[in-house]
Amino acid sequence: MARKIVLTSGKGGVGKTTVCANLGANLAKLGFRVVLLDVDIGLNNLDVVMGVENQVVFDITDVIMGRCRARQALVQDRNIPSLYVMPSSHSYNKSRILGEHIKTVVDCLDKSFDYILIDCPAGVEAGFHRAVFSANEAIIVVTPHLSSIRDADKVLGLLSEYDIQSKGLVINRMRGDLLLNGELMNIESIVRSLNLPLLAVIPEDDAIGTSCSVGGYMNSVDSARAFTLLSENVHNGSKKIFDCTYKYRGLMGYFKRNIKKKV
Repeated sequence: MARKIVLTSGKGGVGKTTVCANLGANLAKLGFRVVLLDVDIGLNNLDVVMGVENQVVFDITDVIMGRCRARQALVQDRNIPSLYVMPSSHSYNKSRILGEHIKTVVDCLDKSFDYILIDCPAGVEAGFHRAVFSANEAIIVVTPHLSSIRDADKVLGLLSEYDIQSKGLVINRMRGDLLLNGELMNIESIVRSLNLPLLAVIPEDDAIGTSCSVGGYMNSVDSARAFTLLSENVHNGSKKIFDCTYKYRGLMGYFKRNIKKKV
């Protein structure tokens, strides 16, 4: 049976889809069969992030409506053979799709994969409940900002209504220079506020935006390392966290972070 993990945030714009794509890619590189399921119906972009939007023939709504089998709607990654995407639709009446429909799709994929990663829509409305319904694990993605933390706290309250067996936290877009200068919420206070096991700290990286704009997952050295550690922590239960402040420590680091601040 596959591990079914929903990636959620409450707040939009925290990089949840990017985290989903990179976690999936790194789990597949470890040798696991992985499928990324986009359930953000109407505002889907996982296929764009993965660079497979031109290969899409069927989507999840086609599977639900019986127009194709689940396997037919899967798009294989061009670089990692064990990684697949099931795209969502941008033109379907999402009010007609329920959590039970998503669960039927997930059940069809269950025996063929080791991991099913469910990319959840932003917010806490019907789309959130559709996505969470099929999962038994959850990863909450936040940025080091108070609004993101508050929304994540609301999400945690809603997750308690479901059979979620484990939850973990990913802090995304962390700037090491601002963290050392005391201009961002520190990691310890975020973890304490949400009372969740920390799975990863992903550094702010211009290359993430570039890679996603052209389609594809992260290959920047620092971000790649952070996502590798995330995948290992998810699979092995380890607790290795990327240090996003290492470039800004010491005398040279002090000058670097203060010069960057002025620029």
